[in-house]
Amino acid sequence: MVNDLNESGVFFIGNATMLIRYHGFALLTDPNFLHRGQRAYLGYGLSSRRRTDPAIEIDRLPPLDAVVLSHMHGDHWDRVARRGLNRTLPIMTTIQAARRLWAQGFGAAVGMDTWEDRLFERDGHTLRITSLPGRHAPGRARALLPPVMGSMLEFGRDGGHTDLRLYISGDTLMDGSLAEIPERFPDIDLGVVHLGGTKLLGLLTVTMDGRQGAEWLSLIRPRRAMPVHYDDYEVFTSPLEDFRREVERIGMSDRVHYVGRGETHPLPVRPARGHSR
Repeated sequence: MVNDLNESGVFFIGNATMLIRYHGFALLTDPNFLHRGQRAYLGYGLSSRRRTDPAIEIDRLPPLDAVVLSHMHGDHWDRVARRGLNRTLPIMTTIQAARRLWAQGFGAAVGMDTWEDRLFERDGHTLRITSLPGRHAPGRARALLPPVMGSMLEFGRDGGHTDLRLYISGDTLMDGSLAEIPERFPDIDLGVVHLGGTKLLGLLTVTMDGRQGAEWLSLIRPRRAMPVHYDDYEVFTSPLEDFRREVERIGMSDRVHYVGRGETHPLPVRPARGHSR
């Protein structure tokens, strides 16, 4: 059963697409509304067929404040999103993706350098979006893939109190640059991790598999974690069970919440005086 799209929480639409609602803000991540059997185009003549359907259609989305786009690949920004989203929407993304979005008519796209942030305000509440490090491919292969960013969403109130800190990994591999994230943001309430062990040409791994996902969890140490991006496309080679097994091995299963498409993850909002880890 599809949950109420107006309630606060993280509504999982599929792949890396989520509707995040809190404090009156509504954000969409990595919009991918292709259907089962349709192909997402990944560049260099590569494509992958979708195995699943999205939980809702794009025309069922509520009014949005912004889109957070980790990078420009066809399973994160597809032709349905390009046709169906309002072209005046702010889209927080990489500099390279913003340039492509401008060419598509999305003039409010904002290209962000790593650690750059933008502040949104609404009715006494604030939302700060910060671009975080990510690495989509190992070694020299990095030049073949589009730049990728993670995102920190900090929901708060006028006066500086933070009610919720939510980190979205983006399509990254484990990389030394990620170590700075928990140093700068030591109290992360919810971490959304992109998995799948995506392989291009059956050889090059470009997203975290189950083992790397567990390493990410051990490094970031969010109060809660939610895996996404693990079974929607044929290029995914590491099923969710790989991650579940590795998380159990390192003794962190209590932090992970598994959310199905069409379900909402409640937000682990901090008490008024903060929280202890």
